[in-house]
Amino acid sequence: MAEKQAPWGEYAKWLAGEESGSYYKDLLDEATTMPQRNASRKKILKAHELPWENSPHGLLKHIVNESMNARCETVDAYMQIIPPGSRSGKHRQLAEQAFYVVEGRGYDEHIDCDLEITNDKYTWKPEARVQKFEWEQGDVVYIPPNTISQHFNSDPARPARIIVVTNRIYKQSGLNDLEQIETAPEYNPNEKLTAEVLRRYLQVPVSH
Repeated sequence: MAEKQAPWGEYAKWLAGEESGSYYKDLLDEATTMPQRNASRKKILKAHELPWENSPHGLLKHIVNESMNARCETVDAYMQIIPPGSRSGKHRQLAEQAFYVVEGRGYDEHIDCDLEITNDKYTWKPEARVQKFEWEQGDVVYIPPNTISQHFNSDPARPARIIVVTNRIYKQSGLNDLEQIETAPEYNPNEKLTAEVLRRYLQVPVSH
């Protein structure tokens, strides 16, 4: 029996192709097995399990990161140690951040950016105004989305320590827009940071 001609023109198009998949079932399986997988992920990470990093942005001890075996799904966090009189790197990132000042005093410099689209390409143009925000132990500082920011330790004799929390949702939404504009003075890509190495950075030369 001859097949009747379909009344719409895209009939042959939606019948095309021989690829087969199980995407919905995979999604369902992932949801079903999530409790079992989460049971193997840590709710408590001990101090010795938190990785050190001499990063382009500064001296870090990671608290929560997507690469760590932790249950946290929506934020990343690290402790940043800024040696006496030093500063972090300068970066621009789309994700919003906030940090808590554990120790020390200093200030932040923030620069807002405007979106420019030229020939179907987008770029971020920094505003001329540089905003300065002073902070001290116990303060919380908010860094809005798409802001150029940098942390400065104002104390020439003591380190500053801050806990930085970054919203992971932007990255999970395909918006991992991160640009390192200036690296921290202590950045050494060939150095493996440890507590012992960190102590060297925190030493202040005795003046005579």
